[in-house]
Amino acid sequence: MSAPHSTPLGRWNPTVKLATVLVVSTGALLVTDPYTPAIGWVLTVVALLIAGRVPVRTLALAHVPFLVFATSLLVVNVATRPGGDPVDLGPVTVGSDGLTIGTGLAVRTLLVGALSLTVAVTTDPVRLMTSLHQHGRLPLTWTYAVLAAHRLLVELPDAWHTIRCAQAVRDPRRRPGTLPRSPRALGSAAFALLVGAVRRSERLTVALESRGLGSGPRTTARPVPLGVPDVVAVVVVLAVAAAVVVVGVRGGRVLSRIHISAPTRPRRSAYAVFCVKQNRGGGGGGGGGG
Repeated sequence: MSAPHSTPLGRWNPTVKLATVLVVSTGALLVTDPYTPAIGWVLTVVALLIAGRVPVRTLALAHVPFLVFATSLLVVNVATRPGGDPVDLGPVTVGSDGLTIGTGLAVRTLLVGALSLTVAVTTDPVRLMTSLHQHGRLPLTWTYAVLAAHRLLVELPDAWHTIRCAQAVRDPRRRPGTLPRSPRALGSAAFALLVGAVRRSERLTVALESRGLGSGPRTTARPVPLGVPDVVAVVVVLAVAAAVVVVGVRGGRVLSRIHISAPTRPRRSAYAVFCVKQNRGGGGGGGGGG
């Protein structure tokens, strides 16, 4: 995978990118039809593949949690909303209301997930926090705290591997080329990892305090620029999102006519009116006969 800052999406100012993603995600939550967010999801995936140079495998694996959550939303709505016209899905018959609402929620979940990946996958964390401090006015203490926590998280896999290798060297019963996998060995390794992380966090705290963190304004070693290309990218993204919504409105897809509350009430009302008409008709006929 290419370095985040070497791609067009990676060079986009992180603060502006994050704000744009939040705006588009909020707008996607207001759309109830499944067609508009589906188009937005396709465009977002294409942007990640072309402008972000994200490998297909990485993008597919990142979609797994969002796909699981979207599937659960679809199944729950199909199973709990029986209103609308019946739709045959093989051996199962479901209501069109639940199917449409569930599909809309599922596709919106995929869209919001893909939009979040544009920040998570194509943005360098240090550059993000530096930009938030410069342009988002994030307090300096928060910025350094998040950067320190990120550094600890990045070092955890290497620390875990070192601890496991040390256990293997000290275990005379192990086979060559294998690591001890007993619950006791894994538990002791996890405890050693926790203790090491606490000690490293203490050293980082002392180092930050000794350098005068929070005592006054500080300069930035590698400032993140904010220029005209960043603003142009915002305009392009918002224009494309607005165009997708306009196309959906003109195509009659955005404005949903589904009644979310009490979906079976129209059927019962129609059945009740039908019974009343039948009784009235029968009573009139009886009176005439009498």
